[in-house]
This record gives sequence, structure tokens and C-alpha cells, in this order.
Amino acid sequence: MLRIHFTGRDLENVRLARRPDPLWEIVCSLCRLQNPEGALAFDPWRQVAGGLLRRGGPARDAASALRSLVPRAPYFPDFLTPPAEDGPDDLRTGIDRVLATPKHRLREELALLSAGGGRPWAGSELARGDIAALTALGGYLRTYHQEFIAPLWNRIGAATAADTALRTRALVDGGTRALLSSLRPMAVWEPPVLTVGYPVDRDLYLDGRGLLLVPSYFCWRQPITLADDRLRPVLIHPVDRTTAPTDASAGSLTRLLGPARAALLYETAVRACASTSELAEATGLSLPSVSQQLAVLREGGLVASRRDGKRVRHAATPLGRRLLAGC
Repeated sequence: MLRIHFTGRDLENVRLARRPDPLWEIVCSLCRLQNPEGALAFDPWRQVAGGLLRRGGPARDAASALRSLVPRAPYFPDFLTPPAEDGPDDLRTGIDRVLATPKHRLREELALLSAGGGRPWAGSELARGDIAALTALGGYLRTYHQEFIAPLWNRIGAATAADTALRTRALVDGGTRALLSSLRPMAVWEPPVLTVGYPVDRDLYLDGRGLLLVPSYFCWRQPITLADDRLRPVLIHPVDRTTAPTDASAGSLTRLLGPARAALLYETAVRACASTSELAEATGLSLPSVSQQLAVLREGGLVASRRDGKRVRHAATPLGRRLLAGC
């Protein structure tokens, strides 16, 4: 069991991630490739992934190298999932953070992986911080994401948006207590401890640092966290699949609103109070197009906008969230 111990200051600093973390989705999906659990949720993806692996080439090379770093075991290196809360959380920035890991951490964490029976790809080279090995690691992460994760990214965004809406409603209705209680049954809140089913017995003392809750599409059944207690505390938890849009509902929403408005509605739900420029960056639309489509969504009561200094911030309304979760 994992027992997460809160102080009063920690309860003041519980936060919700605005969107899925691409590196955590990579790591969790590697676990799903090696574990047959969650057949209904993941077997269609596993079938596609299996085809990529059988085909060989860069996709198989990337998956093979990364599986050696994320084996079917209780431990994988923390440096693969650096924190993104103080800046952009896109894939490129995340990979840059991975490649900037201090050499002492690379050495320590890869030693732990080897001690647990893992046989990490290029283990000794990575442990030394070898430039060629780190460059190859960055390439493998990019290739794996492009081949195995990117085709599902809209679905991942929709599922995490629905989960964030669920957690946000709990927070608004009942505060931090209700938010932490909403994680049941995968975690049980009995103040001041949040208890999580875990492969090892462990206590995590937050010591005033708070906790970042990150929903994950590929996380399954039980939340996970970083192995090193000294790092910023995060809890990666499975999305609530009772509210997550299915492929059919995501397609229905796109047909109803059009792809641009559907994408913007997803992003306003995931990011809560995103600016117009942030939405443009996230969706790849131009600023004029984003402004025009948001105006239509506002007229339909799906998005609310408010001025914040020089920026205008946008958030999905309760009606928009219900449409997103159950269209």
C-alpha cells in the first residue's frame, strides 16, 4: 500500500493538471503493452501496436529500447517523467527535460533499475550521460509518441477533459475533501492520509509541498507516483472511464460541432481558464479562427469567457462539459 500523508499546508496546495502529460502517457502505455489487463479498454490499441511491432523499423526499435527502461516490474526511472508544472508540458519540452537530467540521477536511477533485474538499453552509456545515448533516447521517445500515442491524442484529451470536469465539480461542491474522496475506489481518503493500492509498501510524506493530480488515459486501476520522495509529489491516476467519451461519442461531437469547435471545447475543458493564444497553440488554429469559433461556442452556452488584464480567458460551461462527457 502507498500511504500519502497530508498536512494542512498540503491540503491548500492540492492541484489538478490541466491536460495529460505526454511522457506519463508513454510510460503508462509501455506498461499496457506488457500487461494484458484492461482488455476492453486497451485491446484495440494493443492490436494496432502489435501490427507496428511486427512491421519492424523505427517503431519497433523505439518500443524495444523504451520497454527496457520501463519493464514489467515495480520500478522504472523517475527521470523519464520530469515535472512540467512550472512551464510548458508539450512533448518537445518534456523530452528536453529528460535529456537535461543530471548525471548523478541517471547513474543512481539506472542502478536501481538494474538491481531490480532490469536490463536497460544502453545502460552504461546512459548512466554516464553519454551524448549519443541521450540523443538516441530523445529520438526513441519522439518516435514512440508519434507511432503509438499521437493517433489517440484527441481521444486521450477528451477522456482527461471529462475526468478533470468530474474532479473540478467535486472540488467546487465540497472542497479538497470531496476532491480527494472522488478518487475512490482507487484511493481512499481518511484524513490526513490518502491510501492507494500499490505493489510495494510505502509512506510518502508531502511535508507542505502539496500534491499534483494528473489524469492518465493509459494508467490502469491504481494510481502511481514517483519513486524518489525528494521529487515534487505527483499522483498519476486513471481517468474515470464512466465519464470518458468513447470513440463514438468523440466522433459524434465532431459531427455536431465541427472539428475546430470540438477541439476548442475539449481544450477549454482540459485547461479550465486558457487564453485565446494558448487555445490557438493547442489546436493549431489561427488566432482569428479561434476567436470566431469561440464566439459561436459562447452563443451556444458551451463556453464562457472573461477578461483577465490584457488577456481573455475561456472555460467550458457546465453544459459544455456535459456535452463533452456524454454526447
